[in-house]
Amino acid sequence: MEVVFLVAFLFISLSFVLYLYTVLWLRPQRILHVLKKQGIDGPRPRFLSGNLSEMRRMTLMAAKNIGGDDHPMNQDYAKTLFPYMYQWRKTYGQTFVFFVGRRASVYVSQTDIVREMSLRVSTDLGKATHLRKIQKPLFGGGILKSNGSEWAHQRKTIAPEFYMDKVKGMMELMVKSAIPLLKSWEERVEREGGTADIDIGNDLQDFSADVISRACFGGSYSKGKEIFEKIRALSQFISTKRKLFDITDTFLPTKSNREVQRLEGEIRSLILHVVRERMEESTCEDDLLRSILENADINHVGSSDSVDSFIVDNCKNIYFAGHETTAVAATWCLMLLSFYPEWQDRARAEVMEVCRGQPPNANMIHNMKTLTMVIQETLRLYPPSPLVVRETFRDMRFGKFHFPKGVDLWIPTSTMHHDPALWGSDADEFRPERFAHGVSGACRHPNAYLPFGFGARTCLGQNFAMVELKVVLSLLLSRLTFSPSPKYRHSPAFRLIIAPEFGMQLTVKKLSQ
Repeated sequence: MEVVFLVAFLFISLSFVLYLYTVLWLRPQRILHVLKKQGIDGPRPRFLSGNLSEMRRMTLMAAKNIGGDDHPMNQDYAKTLFPYMYQWRKTYGQTFVFFVGRRASVYVSQTDIVREMSLRVSTDLGKATHLRKIQKPLFGGGILKSNGSEWAHQRKTIAPEFYMDKVKGMMELMVKSAIPLLKSWEERVEREGGTADIDIGNDLQDFSADVISRACFGGSYSKGKEIFEKIRALSQFISTKRKLFDITDTFLPTKSNREVQRLEGEIRSLILHVVRERMEESTCEDDLLRSILENADINHVGSSDSVDSFIVDNCKNIYFAGHETTAVAATWCLMLLSFYPEWQDRARAEVMEVCRGQPPNANMIHNMKTLTMVIQETLRLYPPSPLVVRETFRDMRFGKFHFPKGVDLWIPTSTMHHDPALWGSDADEFRPERFAHGVSGACRHPNAYLPFGFGARTCLGQNFAMVELKVVLSLLLSRLTFSPSPKYRHSPAFRLIIAPEFGMQLTVKKLSQ
């Protein structure tokens, strides 16, 4: 009997060792072999850690070598935030392979590959598994991170709420949210003698949170303030450099992980409380929350716990995406307008002519061509997401390359937005006029412009974001002027999205009548 147990133990142990050898070494090496045969080279990976140690080392060196005041204003922020990619691109070309742990990652920046990727459905190409694990406490299985049929059901639920006809109906809510922001800045300017240095970022986040709360969840920001604050805190934990690539300690009971779990649980409880309040109301508002509740049935998502998770995860996704990215985009817009007063004057003159002292409506927004160009150029120079990452769910061919199943394809948004071969020799300059004839006239390939992603996974809320940006910027420009503050330190930082590391201090004055 002992012999039988010993043989069984040895068999199980050998099987486990073979499994680890296959998963941790043989499979990554096979993928590397397939890629290198096609001329896709890259830095040599280490066993288990891949290129992570080199990535961390180069990031720390870049942080030490560049102070907050030394960042070039409109240069590709990837050079300092992701120096390893910048260095490897110079060494290995536009396509190279590197390893995040044992996962093969291929950097691709050719527009023909991006175009072909944009045509594929979510069942073939989707959000990367390891990034989904890292960011699961914040996004769960919501629309931003789900794949396949789960994503398709969520898109069917959420997309109609952001069609342009519905967005136009939300404009009055956007104006109502923007008026208190405008008045608070005017009052501060008056209190401080006609000129005030204001850190505009937090105020714009509060404004944008109020908009998404009113438009999609039927309540003002004050009602959902605690949810927003906890989501911000959770995103700060998730966006640390350690958690950008490293999932080795995700399940360990560290102090950081315990805090993440606490915040995740509190956010879930708060959202379900809002849901219960909505379900107890005699009348149900026609908004995004209603649509989520109607489509969160057991037939689609499984058990009652899955129904709750469907509701909570998608609410978290909309809370985060609906206010963080728009607020940051508005922040960068005002910064650029402060440094380029001629464009601030042009945008303001257009607003005055179009609105004539009235709050903006849909027709006015449509006629704000100059402001649209300013926003588009801002999103080119400071795209909210620095990278678009997609995982191949089967063997796939893009352009001349064959990518095995399980490879992560990394598209460098900011680097493509600054490529002189695509945008001309002035790619690092703020020139909104390049968008005078739309995206197709601004660059040599429309697939080089990716502020809202691409293909089937293009951001559902891009219409909402563009209208919200025009509303708040037009109101602010009609009453205030902006110039750089001596306190401002230019340093874009990675916080899941690209945000000012030290805040956004601008000098604000009332517009002379």
